[in-house]
Order: sequence, then structure tokens, then C-alpha cells
Amino acid sequence: MKTSHHIPSRAASAGFSLAELMVVIVIIGLLGTVVVPNVLSRLSTSQVSTTAASINQIETAAELFRMDNNRWPETVEELVTKDDRGTSYLKGERAPTDAWNNEFVLEVDGSELLIWSMGQDGSEGGEGLDMDFNNRMIRNKEVK
Repeated sequence: MKTSHHIPSRAASAGFSLAELMVVIVIIGLLGTVVVPNVLSRLSTSQVSTTAASINQIETAAELFRMDNNRWPETVEELVTKDDRGTSYLKGERAPTDAWNNEFVLEVDGSELLIWSMGQDGSEGGEGLDMDFNNRMIRNKEVK
């Protein structure tokens, strides 16, 4: 008895079935709900970390400024500008900005200098990426 092997024609095997397409669409949807928020979260974490590093650098420069001048600087620009002795406390020709290209705000709170980033929106208040944070909050690990 001869067994015939049926070999599907090329036209019959071309393309995907509806079931295969639905599986691919579901997988893409699941990846979108899991991967995209994680990427955005890491991006925001990176921006906050970069800004925190800048705040720490400014804080160190401000401490040196205070030792030399017996007062806190009023602006970050004052740390970049050379003083009468030719000393600048931060390298560069411009004052550093946060990860969203906003200027840092300096505020004296008693004997402590607070160095603020106003977050992504560049204005007071906000949550998430728009949250304001300062060097004290970084030190206390309220900001990561």
C-alpha cells in the first residue's frame, strides 16, 4: 500500500493564521505595559540621580565659598564667577542646571544652605518628576 505524503503548496503555507496574529498582538501588548513604564521609570531615576549629583557638587563648592567668605553664596552663578582673588568654586563658564535645564535655587535655612531643584516643571510644588527636592532631602534619602 502506497502512502501519499501531502506537501502543502507554497500559497497555502504563506502568511500567519488569525490565531498566530492574535498571540503576537497580545505579547506586544503585554510588553508595552511592562517594558515602557520600566524604561520611563529608569529615565526619571536617571534624571533625578544626575540632578542629585549636581546638587552635591554645588553643596561642596558652597561650603568652600563659605569658609573663604564667611557667608553663603546667594546664587550658583556666584560660585562660577571668579572673585577678587581669581578663585571660582565651580568649573565652567556657566552655572550648572538640573537635568531639565532649570536653574538651581539657593535658600539659607538657619545655618544651612538648601540647594533646590524645582523638578521637571521648573516651578514650586508638584509630584513625580515635577517634585521639588534639595540637598537635605538627598542626604536624608528622601530622594533617590
